[in-house]
Amino acid sequence: MVIRIEGQIYKVLEMEFEAEAAQMSGVVKTKLINARSGRMWEPHFRPQEKLEDLQLDRRVMEFLYADGDNCTFMDPETCDQFGISDAILGSPKPFLQPGMELPVEFFEDEPISVVFPDIADALVANTAPPSHAQQDSAWKEVLLENGMKIHVPLFVGPGEHVRFEVKSGRYVERARVDRKRSA
Repeated sequence: MVIRIEGQIYKVLEMEFEAEAAQMSGVVKTKLINARSGRMWEPHFRPQEKLEDLQLDRRVMEFLYADGDNCTFMDPETCDQFGISDAILGSPKPFLQPGMELPVEFFEDEPISVVFPDIADALVANTAPPSHAQQDSAWKEVLLENGMKIHVPLFVGPGEHVRFEVKSGRYVERARVDRKRSA
């Protein structure tokens, strides 16, 4: 959901209604991000307040390259290119690889956000050899094939596939890879 407040465009990241005691009608707590600057804001609203809900256009775009503080995406149908700032991309930026196709949300023909998957799989390119010690709480850093660094349990070794949360970089589990038999 995208809303306009005092001329600024915000994407709603989180929303929670809290009922108040007695005769109060409650409050809506929100977590918003400014679509142009990437700044976070956590305002509270009364349920009866009216906000302008804006319509978004979503297009699948191809990531081309990163240049300084911008990433360039291309519409494969029209070959139009759009720059999206690092402030809008946020922490998942290292996940981007040239040729990757992701949905990009537009408002009035201006890109305002990239929709990253929640969970992704990647190959562990480099790490220390696996250790099968009894410590479940010990972690080590690995370098993934896409260049991201995340922390995984000690039993994960080079060449294995892992699942991780794209936004936080948090390890989820080993990924199952279907291997085709060669005939």
